[in-house]
Order: sequence, then structure tokens, then C-alpha cells
Amino acid sequence: MSILVMIVNYIILVICVLVGVAFVTLLERKVLGYIQIRKGPNKVGYFGILQPFSDAVKLFTKEQVVPSLSTFFPYYLSPVFSLFVALVTWAVMPYGLGLFSFSLSVLFFLCCTSLGVYTTMGAGWSSNSKYSLLGGLRAVAQTISYEVSLVFVLMCFLFLVGNYSMGSLSLYQEEVWLLVFTFPMALVWLVSCLAETNRTPFDFAEGESELVSGFNTEYSSGGFALIFMAEYASILFMSMLFALLFLGGNLESLSFYFKLVFISFVFIWVRGTLPRFRYDKLMYLAWKSFLPVSLNYLIFFMGIKLWSFV
Repeated sequence: MSILVMIVNYIILVICVLVGVAFVTLLERKVLGYIQIRKGPNKVGYFGILQPFSDAVKLFTKEQVVPSLSTFFPYYLSPVFSLFVALVTWAVMPYGLGLFSFSLSVLFFLCCTSLGVYTTMGAGWSSNSKYSLLGGLRAVAQTISYEVSLVFVLMCFLFLVGNYSMGSLSLYQEEVWLLVFTFPMALVWLVSCLAETNRTPFDFAEGESELVSGFNTEYSSGGFALIFMAEYASILFMSMLFALLFLGGNLESLSFYFKLVFISFVFIWVRGTLPRFRYDKLMYLAWKSFLPVSLNYLIFFMGIKLWSFV
């Protein structure tokens, strides 16, 4: 019976995430519209509120085009696995409602983010297009580079908290947010999340000026929609994780979800504000700036933990 409850709870969570993804796309188009002094979607439904659903219907009813030179199964399955990995990652949320609030949730999150690289690589390679392959290579190199600093920042919190469970992070922030003590790390984490989810100013996987659309060049209709949904599900997840790590993540309070929406808004705000980086500067930022900073903080927190034992 408990397994059945867990499955039902997880299905409800997935449905909520997918509805959230739909409205994040609407929020993005509205915010970018007002940043560029225009309206954004405002025709379908009241204030354009049904626009994401009409887009979904349009994409999933269009004809699925498969390039004749593509490697069919990896080409077809990569978007499916991409969305699957993005949704499975949400299982680490420490709800305590019979969901998977397991004690090694941080390790599970790291495994899932590493798996996301393979779906991007598979989509880029199997399309058998030079543009897709270049976009896939860029995306994979970028994701792997910024994962290193993400892991080191996360390890700092593991040393502070003393276990691998996401749920314990909210317990340690009842009096004061960890953002107060770890503000530089919060900035490193936010920028690394932007790079990890291939968002502006780090969207080199889809640099329109030189790569058309990146690793998803050959995808249309349903395949494109699945890749798009996976990207926005991971943006929502990274926003949730930021709120959990730095902003006192009590999932039972309404304020947590306002924080989550605000961080998602920051992702969109950055897209509307900043121009694209140069690719070599992106890599220098990861390996010459973020890696030393996160390593130094890790050693610092290790020292604090050892000192507390003395």
C-alpha cells in the first residue's frame, strides 16, 4: 500500500511540474515582452493564460519529421529520456508525504544531472547534422565544466549539515538563511545553474548566429516539445534547489513557492538583460574562476567542521 501511495504522490508531483513548466514558458514570454516594451501573448484565453496549452496542442499534432540519414532509435528516444531524467530528479524534493524523501537524495540529484549530458549528446550525434553535433559538443563540454563547481558548492553544504538528505537543509535554516553566510557561493551556484541549464548568457548549444538552433536543429513537433519541456523542468528544479539551499527551504510554507517563482523570474530576467558570452570566456570562467573559489570555500568549510569537533 505504501508503494502505491508513493507512486500516486509522484504522479501528482509530475503533473504539477508539467503544469508549472507550461506557465513558466508563459511567464518568460510575458516578462521578455515587457522588457522589450511589447505585450507578449495576450490573445488566447484571458490575458493569454491558455497560450502554453495551445502551443502544446499545436506542437504535438504537427507531423513528426525524421531525417533520412539520422540514427533512428537514439534520435527518437533522446528527447523522451531527456524529459524523463528532468522529471525523475524531482523525486528528491523532501516533502515527507510518503514521497521518496530518501537519505541519499543529494547523490541521486548528482547522478540525474550527469545523465542529462547523455541525452544531449545522443540528440546531437544521432541527428547526423554538423550543426546538431557542434551544438551537442558545446552543450556537453559546458555542462560537464559547470557541474564540477556545482558539486563543490554542494559539498560545502554536506560538510555543514553532515548528511546527504535534502530534508536536513531546511532544518538548519529555521533561525537564519544560509544565504547570509554563503553569499559568494550563492552567486557561484546561480551562475553555474544558468550554465547547467544552457540559459542565456550561456546558451552556446543554441547560438543562433552560428549554429542555427544547436543540438535540436533537426527536431520538430513532439521531439522539440519534449526537449523544450525538459529544459524548463530543469530550470524549475534548479530554482527549487536554490531556494532549498540558500533561502530557508521549508516546503510546507507558501513563502517557499514564492521564492521558487522569484528565482525562476531571475533566470528570465537575465535572459532579457545580458548578451551572450564568448565560448572561451565561458570555459575560463568555469575552470579559472569558479573552480578555485568553490575549492577554497570547500577547504574553509572542512576546516570549520574539523574545528567544531576539537
